[in-house]
Amino acid sequence: MNVPTTTVPQADPGAAYRAHKAEIDAAVARALASGWYILGQEGAAFETEYAAWLSAGDAPAMHAVGCANGTDAIALILRGMGIGEGCTVATVSHTAVATVSAIEMAGATPLLLDIDPDTYCMDPDELRAVLDTPPPGLPPIRAVIPVHIYGHACDLDAMLPACREAGVKVIEDVAQAHGGRLNGRMLGTIGDAAAFSLYPTKNLAAMGDAGITATPDEALAKRMGAIRQYGWHRRYISDEVGVNTRLDELQAAILRVRLPLLDAGNARRREIAARYDEALAEGPFAPPYRAPGVEHVFHQYVIRVPKREEVMARLKMEGVATAIHYPVPVHEQAAYAGRTPVGPAGCAETSRAATEVMSLPIFPELTDAQVDRVCAALRGL
Repeated sequence: MNVPTTTVPQADPGAAYRAHKAEIDAAVARALASGWYILGQEGAAFETEYAAWLSAGDAPAMHAVGCANGTDAIALILRGMGIGEGCTVATVSHTAVATVSAIEMAGATPLLLDIDPDTYCMDPDELRAVLDTPPPGLPPIRAVIPVHIYGHACDLDAMLPACREAGVKVIEDVAQAHGGRLNGRMLGTIGDAAAFSLYPTKNLAAMGDAGITATPDEALAKRMGAIRQYGWHRRYISDEVGVNTRLDELQAAILRVRLPLLDAGNARRREIAARYDEALAEGPFAPPYRAPGVEHVFHQYVIRVPKREEVMARLKMEGVATAIHYPVPVHEQAAYAGRTPVGPAGCAETSRAATEVMSLPIFPELTDAQVDRVCAALRGL
């Protein structure tokens, strides 16, 4: 067999730049010419524009606060809520390690719960179980961070009543689901606050590290705005303990170009996903599950594949790159294994998924010819 000389990449951050080079270059030049590179007009404008985009339709009026990256966005929310040492925060083990790292950055104890095997999102039944009967020996659970993984919404309608009853804050991790919806509601506007990564491969992407928080609580937003810069409510005077996690002006200017393109980019992702669905329909592997009421934005197009390495090798021979999100659950990684508590389910579904998940190429700039090539390779499996 002849190995293809070109490969369809699983992700290509440079493609979005090439597609909108003139607009991005102009935005960067504008920011450079301003002479103000930290917490200036570009960042303030992006925060306003992002909050307005989130607040469209029936969503509550949101307030957005930019920061250095998505990990800091989670930690900033926790600090703003006063959740840290002496508190437990429940999340999942099937996530980028950043979610768990952020909890520990804020001084809190992570509790790792299992996932629903179809959606890969937090199991709401296990969440209710730990809220009703918290694991012994842990500090009180003060917050829950459901992760809208791969672009699919968590079942917040099942989670919120249990959290409200327990007096627990809900912080949405929307790092992979910008523009996703649950029963018509924009993800990031349903809980008490939300954290978004703007990493270069995200649906809304900077060209470097960047993040943003959002909340309907104006007082929380103002506090986070102070904490992100040393706790300054007045310049050079720390009224409370803060950190340095600021969104720089160059990234904000780039994000202002990309935000108006996001909805169309998500629509293109869904088009590609539909093509993959068709290609997989008569084969051995099922397309990704979509729960009723969920508007998926396909940050990743993930299928479950027994004998995964064999399938990935076959696709590689056809010139199709793949990836694994994520190969080792957080609770099994050396930095966390044996010291990070897990829920009563023992993260069994999480461990099982980690041996089978595989991500196909998906980003808005994939050409029709590239999509055809992936579909042909899938039909040949």
